[in-house]
Amino acid sequence: MSGTPNHRLLRLLGIELSPVSHTERALSAIGGFLGIYAILQVSNTFVGPLAATLIVASMGASAVLLFAVPHGPLSQPWPVVGGHLVSAAIGVTCGKLVPDTLLAAALAVALAIGVMHYLRCIHPPGGASALAAVVGGDSVHALGYQFVLTPVLLNVLVIVGVAVLFSYPFAWRRYPAGLKKKTRPGQPPSLQERTSISHEDLVYALSEVDSFIDVSEQDLLAIYELATRRSLSQQLAPADLKLGHFYSNGRYGSEWSVRQIVDQSPGDGASGELLIYKVLAGDGRRSSGVASREEFARWAKHEVYRDDENWRRVASPD
Repeated sequence: MSGTPNHRLLRLLGIELSPVSHTERALSAIGGFLGIYAILQVSNTFVGPLAATLIVASMGASAVLLFAVPHGPLSQPWPVVGGHLVSAAIGVTCGKLVPDTLLAAALAVALAIGVMHYLRCIHPPGGASALAAVVGGDSVHALGYQFVLTPVLLNVLVIVGVAVLFSYPFAWRRYPAGLKKKTRPGQPPSLQERTSISHEDLVYALSEVDSFIDVSEQDLLAIYELATRRSLSQQLAPADLKLGHFYSNGRYGSEWSVRQIVDQSPGDGASGELLIYKVLAGDGRRSSGVASREEFARWAKHEVYRDDENWRRVASPD
């Protein structure tokens, strides 16, 4: 239940397996091309082609976030604008006040990270803007604090503008995240069928993690709603339970369990038909019990089958 060795290795390496369509990937690439092409025009105009390479390096990283992860917290307008401008200003200041270039560069990035944290505008490419302000060469140094406005501010406005215009025709990936079209309405789970998650619940959970998580509260709620709706639509009905078949409660860790229905009896009028089961894996293994057909259906998440040493979910007929 803990996953195959291959899956554990993928999780350890941080390889993302979420399905993404070819259309989405193509749009990300095309948007990145348009954003960087516009940025290059601005950079060449104000600082020349050689110094522009360092500035575009930071904007290239921003392009990945804006066009490949348009709804991520790190990609939103305030982190992009605030992160670049604050970091660029810190970089210029460190370059002017600290004679040692290596020390100034390291200090600029470190201060940029800290200030972005406090101003809630964490944007990783901002660190590159801070670095470029220190090691960008004479053409960048000659600009002084003008570097913050031209080219950095202009570049930021250009790439954010391109992201807004390019993504708007595609309702599912509009930028910023506040413009994204809501998920198609479906039959929402009733309050009796699901546990409601409030804003306070999410704030508490995130505080317990105590680390920056690159997903918005709105996306977390949307994922929860979609998963809950799908879960409820695939619930087993009491009539679906079959003698000799295996069922799992779908939980995780120590609470996971697999039962096999080994017998059934008519029961009495109050409880209805009774199912006799034994626990084959997980919590309560090697024990047995009795439950009404309705109680067992409420416990069972899905039917499973044995595949070598693992339990696999039986695919739904549709």
